[in-house]
Amino acid sequence: MCPDLKPHAAYKDSGLPSLGRVPAHWALKRAKYFFREVDERSSTGDEELLSVSHLTGVTPRREKNVTMFLAESNVGHKRCHPRDLVINTMWAWMGALGVARQTGLVSPSYGVYRPFESSDLSPDYVDRLLRTAAYASEFTCRSTGVNSSRLRLYPEEFLRIPILCPPHAEQTAIVRYLDQVDRRIRRYLRVRGKLVSLLNEQRQAVIQRAVTRGLDPNVRLSDSGVPSLGEAPEHWGVHRLKTLVRRIDQGVSPQAENRLADDGSWGVLKSGCVNRGLFRESEHKRLPDEFTIDPRIAVHSGDVLVSRASGSPHLVGSVARVGQLTFQLLLSDKTFRLVFREGVEPDFMVCAMNSSYYRQQVEQAISGAEGLANNLQLSSLRTFSFAIPPTMEQRRVVHLARTVTRNSNAAVEHAEHEILLLREYRARLIADVVTGKLDVRDAAAHLPNEIDEELALDDIESLVEDEESGEGPSETPLEEVGDEP
Repeated sequence: MCPDLKPHAAYKDSGLPSLGRVPAHWALKRAKYFFREVDERSSTGDEELLSVSHLTGVTPRREKNVTMFLAESNVGHKRCHPRDLVINTMWAWMGALGVARQTGLVSPSYGVYRPFESSDLSPDYVDRLLRTAAYASEFTCRSTGVNSSRLRLYPEEFLRIPILCPPHAEQTAIVRYLDQVDRRIRRYLRVRGKLVSLLNEQRQAVIQRAVTRGLDPNVRLSDSGVPSLGEAPEHWGVHRLKTLVRRIDQGVSPQAENRLADDGSWGVLKSGCVNRGLFRESEHKRLPDEFTIDPRIAVHSGDVLVSRASGSPHLVGSVARVGQLTFQLLLSDKTFRLVFREGVEPDFMVCAMNSSYYRQQVEQAISGAEGLANNLQLSSLRTFSFAIPPTMEQRRVVHLARTVTRNSNAAVEHAEHEILLLREYRARLIADVVTGKLDVRDAAAHLPNEIDEELALDDIESLVEDEESGEGPSETPLEEVGDEP
């Protein structure tokens, strides 16, 4: 992907443990010599609303899939201009900062720093430099707070931090080299990401057909009476969920600690424990030791859980089966547990409840519940209809689903591992180049003058899609700057 890169000829101690040794001919000056804090407020709130992310820097909020926590008015938000450095004060330790490319608005709690006219720092260079792990570590050391969720990097501390400054021509070479390499990496990431999507779609299509048409391609079909399902095998029965279950359990939502349960303690599930067919037991909070445990709502391996509420309407009604448990957990009031009658295979129902015809019923239910957006009522869930084959046929469908899922998951895991390794490589390469561990001057000089047209199609939107498909926080809501992003 790129030629062998070598270190610079001579190095010196930077004086920063996180940065280590840097090229001897590079300058190192405090941030106050490059930036000054500005506090310019919007009087109309009409400017473009910007988002600050540790993944993509400063980008228009409209390009993000964010619909929550928006203020009624943006009057009083801070204005930033092109070349301004914007830092999320509470998440600087995570690298949530970047250089603005346009005029816009950011949260009033963020720090906005404007470069001096005499500053010889390239915006593209400093944008990459300050989001490296080395500087994130430095921001952590200089932030004030009792724990990571309350750390704040105040202006006076940021302005004391030494900034690494190569000669301007070398900054230009670094940016040019990284731009070219990053385009190639992003293109490959998108290709692998599309492969993962296609594999998942293929698996879902096979299972979808099995739970709506069965395994016999010549089976006689008839109208199921369920608009979202249409025709189904005529020997299948159509039943409302309330006739398929012995009971539906719901838990509680007590005050809990924002950490995982440990030996001997219990946790209560969070609303995100069930997500698109997967159960994640780590999505819970530890219960206080004095909390009285009700064994009737304890979670067990094999339970079928349904998400009652979620911040996203697309996740409401998500269904999954609990696997092997390593924690002691209780149901929350945002999660239903379905206990099926004899003759109804739980795994078949999980497949059916991850089908499109079930999703349509969920979406109709939550859109019709005035004042209860993103909330699935138990009364609605009980009325949902399902096409149910005889028990032996249910088991054959489950066997097919397991085989298809096993084969698909192996391919998906391989592709996702490649994506993970390439992202790690990209982060390490950027860090090594912008901190002078590798010399790219010769490599940049030999890059073609004309950028590959196909590569030139890459833009910030594709990068956002690549990065936000993974786990982890991406940004801090403007009205919730004290909470996790």
